[in-house]
Amino acid sequence: MESIGRSCRNLMTRYHFDYELPQTRGLTPAERRAQRLDRRAKGIVFLDDTGSGAYYYDLVTRFPVAARVKRGIDIVVSLTAITILAPLLLAIMAAIKLTSPGPIVFRQRRIGFRCNQFVVYKFRTMVVDAEKKEKELQSPDGSFVKPKNDPRITPIGGFLRKYSLDELPQLFNVLEGTMSLVGPRPLLQSDLGKLPQRIQLSRFSMPPGITGLWQVSGRSSVTDRQRMLLDRHYVERWSLPLDFEILLRTVEVVFTGRGAV
Repeated sequence: MESIGRSCRNLMTRYHFDYELPQTRGLTPAERRAQRLDRRAKGIVFLDDTGSGAYYYDLVTRFPVAARVKRGIDIVVSLTAITILAPLLLAIMAAIKLTSPGPIVFRQRRIGFRCNQFVVYKFRTMVVDAEKKEKELQSPDGSFVKPKNDPRITPIGGFLRKYSLDELPQLFNVLEGTMSLVGPRPLLQSDLGKLPQRIQLSRFSMPPGITGLWQVSGRSSVTDRQRMLLDRHYVERWSLPLDFEILLRTVEVVFTGRGAV
């Protein structure tokens, strides 16, 4: 959490995180120290022209009722989808296990709501140690563009990615509250340096989503810069009708496989 805080602070000059007060009664000194290290941020507090102690673009602060409705929809839809899709989930798990060695579910630490870290779940679609092999595919300037025939993808991985089936385990992220059905994509810590100064911190004002504006605007054909701009546009325009619109457009994109790599 501290390393995340330091990375986020590099994006601007005057703000800090507002942390939840830990419950320390009855704990030993060692347990108190451990709890301080594991503390969770509950908001980004700005100390400049936004006004002292202002929360910046915080969904819960700006739209408390709508935020509760959004969370309620997330719980109902994710629980219903997990129940209905259980046979499909089991079939995919079996197919992954039978076609390539390694774990069935890929876990990765991401940065979510209010810069809190969490573990995102996906069905594994690449060979083990694919992240290390990414360096071999980088261009001379160090940038990385997903190749259409990525050699790291498993036999079934291409199919899962084309129809976004690899994202289905994120329904459990939604159910546990670390993600939402719709929102900006959760970033890796290494992506923080790509954020163009303070304005992009608004993406941490709401839970990251399984789908979002850039996913229905081109998916893999969208550049990193365009993704950042579309995520920012979503946060600034957010409303429940916009979420419903994106969900409907997501259904079309998933069934057609448009824009997938």
